[in-house]
Amino acid sequence: MTTAPTTAPSALQADPDWWRQAAVYQIYPRSFADGNGDGIGDLRGIISRVPYLRSLGIDAVWLSPFYPSALADGGYDVDDYRDVDPRIGTLEEFDEMVAALHAAGIRLIVDVVPNHSSDRHEWFQEALASPKGSDARARYIFRDGRGENGQEPPADWTSIFSGPAWTQVPDGQWYLHSFATEQPDFNWKHPEVREDFLRTVAFWSDRGVDGFRIDVAHGLAKDLPEELPSAAELSAMPKDGTHPLWDRDDVHEIYAEWRELFDRYDPPRIAVAEAWVDSPERRARYASPEGLGQAFNFDLMEADFDAAHFREIVTDNLAQSALTGSSTTWVFSNHDGVRHATRYGLPPRAGRPVKQGAEWVLAGGPESGIDRELGLRRARAATLFELALPGSAYLYQGEELGLHEVAEIPDAQRQDPAFWRTTTEDRGFDGLGRDGCRVPLPWTRTGPSFGFGAAGAHLPQPAWFAEVSVEAEDGAAGSTLEMYRAALRLRAELQGEEVLEWDEQISTGDTLGFVRPDGWVSVTNFGLAATALPEGEVLLSSSPLETTADGDAVLPGSTTVWLRRSV
Repeated sequence: MTTAPTTAPSALQADPDWWRQAAVYQIYPRSFADGNGDGIGDLRGIISRVPYLRSLGIDAVWLSPFYPSALADGGYDVDDYRDVDPRIGTLEEFDEMVAALHAAGIRLIVDVVPNHSSDRHEWFQEALASPKGSDARARYIFRDGRGENGQEPPADWTSIFSGPAWTQVPDGQWYLHSFATEQPDFNWKHPEVREDFLRTVAFWSDRGVDGFRIDVAHGLAKDLPEELPSAAELSAMPKDGTHPLWDRDDVHEIYAEWRELFDRYDPPRIAVAEAWVDSPERRARYASPEGLGQAFNFDLMEADFDAAHFREIVTDNLAQSALTGSSTTWVFSNHDGVRHATRYGLPPRAGRPVKQGAEWVLAGGPESGIDRELGLRRARAATLFELALPGSAYLYQGEELGLHEVAEIPDAQRQDPAFWRTTTEDRGFDGLGRDGCRVPLPWTRTGPSFGFGAAGAHLPQPAWFAEVSVEAEDGAAGSTLEMYRAALRLRAELQGEEVLEWDEQISTGDTLGFVRPDGWVSVTNFGLAATALPEGEVLLSSSPLETTADGDAVLPGSTTVWLRRSV
């Protein structure tokens, strides 16, 4: 295994706690900026936009998969874990990007996809060329089929992307894929799998990567009995650490090995788990100091714009993080979900499960039932609420422009397997698919791709992108971009100890207020009607403040304001 370096990245302090209250900006590389003009975003494009990233005031970039891939699942089907997709760049350009980000004071987190590989991965190709029972097949999960001639799959399980979770190979055996057919699941009981991923995280750490986002972190460990349960039986099993597929207790043995490796670096490499589990207690195990150290909470992504619900989520997650010694995470948008400017313009979900785009299907069409202006106003208020909280904030590319979801994508141009592998009647995993939040960013008002790249964009961009482009919002008073810049700048100045105190005098009805150290106060009006503005020096507001006929300042509906009180 590669020996870990002992020096910190240039231009950055060796602070082991940098991640605890970091503002992290997610880049979906194929849709951020196209540097070579082939219609696909790339590392050269990211390098060219480092000054923009620095102007935002973020602490780190989280880079979604950039590895060689057939793009059966947007890059989450990985051919080679220790290389760069030639359509995106080279290892030399990756090193140049790391150096440019570090020189700008920005750290780098990269996606690791350990639950499954691509079916083009050399190991899976070796497995297909090897006989039943071979060690090559043992790196994945192969089973004989049911029926007299093994013509039926080993179980009637359904994949996350709909359709069967087992696919037959030419010699009659079947392999498990929890996601797309092109994404065979690894067998993490195999020592070569465990060792190879340790080499992978060391490889990128040695190239200056500061941390890792672990995809499907709760899915690696599996224990399948000889006689497999039916889909109904599997669904009825509790996810309490003993489930055959998900959130098993023994998954943490894997992450203990990773933590040992991470801690050899100075500062230690950090990791954040994408772990969809059934309870706060289960999620806390991924965030333990002996494991990955931090885990995503997606609770605010699933919440309606509601004061009581937001307060409950914040209170619960701060309590969870206190138990583990970690810091919590906050996120409203990412590459897998409807952008929050659009979510908040739709009717309340009232506890219904989040399904990407399903609200539009139910409402009768992409624009039916959406109040775009209200959605953006609420999204801006929610973002200021988020950025005032203790813990780390994860921001998704384009939300700083106030981008809405792009629904107007012809079926023939859609790329997401979650769209193509489900039926019109039941979009199963996520309704219209995830392409709407992955449309390439608009940088300029004009041009064939609004400045994304010379050859256009790999997903169609709507005409309204012109007025929400970086060029349109840069320096424009009141723009969403300038609000983000101001908020991130202030957050860096004001952020103190990881605590908050609810202000009970403010927190009544639709209004929710809390106090951070040194008199920093955040107040959000979740209602539609204006309410009294609390006392204090106004630092920033998500929407313009208003005054009554008597000259009294009020806090408008769907607005967050930051105040400073003397202490």
